[in-house]
Amino acid sequence: MMWRPSLLLLLLLLLRHGAQGKPSPDAGPHGQGRVHQAAPLSEAPHDDAHGNFQYDHEAFLGREVAKEFDQLSPEESRARLGRIVDRMDRAGDGDGWVSLAELRAWIAHTQQRHIRDSVTAAWNTYDTDRDGRVGWEELRNATYGHYAPGEEFHDVEDAETYKKMLARDERRFRVADQDGDSMATREELTAFLHPEEFPHMRDIVIAETLEDLDKNKDGYVQVDEYIADLYSAEPGEEEPAWVQTEREQFRDFRDLNKDGRLDGSEVGHWVLPPAQDQPLVEANHLLHESDTDKDGRLSKAEILSNWNMFVGSQATNYGEDLTRHHDEL
Repeated sequence: MMWRPSLLLLLLLLLRHGAQGKPSPDAGPHGQGRVHQAAPLSEAPHDDAHGNFQYDHEAFLGREVAKEFDQLSPEESRARLGRIVDRMDRAGDGDGWVSLAELRAWIAHTQQRHIRDSVTAAWNTYDTDRDGRVGWEELRNATYGHYAPGEEFHDVEDAETYKKMLARDERRFRVADQDGDSMATREELTAFLHPEEFPHMRDIVIAETLEDLDKNKDGYVQVDEYIADLYSAEPGEEEPAWVQTEREQFRDFRDLNKDGRLDGSEVGHWVLPPAQDQPLVEANHLLHESDTDKDGRLSKAEILSNWNMFVGSQATNYGEDLTRHHDEL
């Protein structure tokens, strides 16, 4: 599951599909999207031993670009890989070699393409004066509409709910706006829309989760509050077995200090759990398999000599299909 995004991002997704108006107070599926888990670099098996490099291709290029490479001739695929190698080095220290850090940074960059796409859509929507920055006033007005001071949400039934939503978005914006100028750079808007990706936004993610679940406002998430976010029983309905399993998950894995409730630290461990650095693992793998002189770095020639591990082509795609067919026989 992914952590629940801001109401602004939910509105953005609606706008992209033609919906209009303010965000719904009930935006977001009930009980879903709390936990941010890093998606795998690829769903393909990591099966280099059988000549299947699809996992490596999708990890190195991203899934959509990997599909594009599968349609290229081997010559064009190698040529494009060469240009990528040059970009990796230029983005790092420009010393003519690809280091482990540069390789890891490239893989992380390709895996966040969907985030950059969502931020680009938001940027085009909210930078209304086209000055290259998104101010809080621009973002607020585009999301909630223009109101004179003191008249906010006078024309909607649930005005207090909208006021709370507005205050919550403004608080998140202020945390994302690290230089405090009330103008978001592209990086700051990314932190606002995807706070789970930024260490300095961790506390706001935890605070928002606590506010959502802590109905009795004691500063903790009790087990019944945790369950209520997942399941709402009908009168006389027997509690399903999966709900009992969730109670056990709460007791055995969420409540780390065993005091029967979740504090902020435990909420953070739940919704933003520690994760393996997948781009680093893959970068180490590619470096190990391609570093023929074992100097701990890759030359352009070393990468291109092992090009079919990094990228696909019509030839490698055909070969992988044959391998899979052979394994099925």
